[in-house]
Amino acid sequence: MPELDLVVFDIAGTTIRATDHIPDAFSEAFASVGVQLSDQDIQAVRGKSKREAIAELLDPGLDATKVYMDFKNILMRRFDTQGVEPIDGAAETFEWLTSRSIKIALTTGFDRDLAHRLIRDVGWDGKFDAVVCNDDVAQGRPAPDLIFRAMQWTACENVDRVAVVGDTISDLEAARNARAGWCIGVLSGAHDAEQLNSSPHTIVISSVARLPAVLVGD
Repeated sequence: MPELDLVVFDIAGTTIRATDHIPDAFSEAFASVGVQLSDQDIQAVRGKSKREAIAELLDPGLDATKVYMDFKNILMRRFDTQGVEPIDGAAETFEWLTSRSIKIALTTGFDRDLAHRLIRDVGWDGKFDAVVCNDDVAQGRPAPDLIFRAMQWTACENVDRVAVVGDTISDLEAARNARAGWCIGVLSGAHDAEQLNSSPHTIVISSVARLPAVLVGD
């Protein structure tokens, strides 16, 4: 088993099953200002800061703040009506890491209010050593800022002893940009095996449920 101090997990699509809500919320929010997004447009920004993604996709002159607030409100309503649930095996993986004194951080392209809503809805309040949100850093993924802030908040100094786990190309690119010891893709969320395997990675696995077996070399 590798020497690890910290595992940094993405939230939506990696540890919590909420990714189906996000493309629809993007489409609806952009439609409110007369912009029609293609599936490819949305896929290209999955995993990034939602504020930055909206600014990237929106035509100059349109109000990115309004679109972001619409997106967030739409997503909240979807969480209210359709709910969210943990990825199978996520809680067991957290317990396995904790039992080995490996710290756990969650990171996300959502702002803190959305992130805490997701964590609360699945009953995970207080279970992590750090939760780093988009509004905690200067730049979202694929910049490494979320990972570095997670290391700072958990007092982990050696990036070689950090594993990063995510379901998008942006997650893996952020891990590479941080020079993390492990860059692990999971197939439970936004991007498929072809997309993740074409990105910088140590390994691509079916879901976080497989992580303990991978770390012990099974």
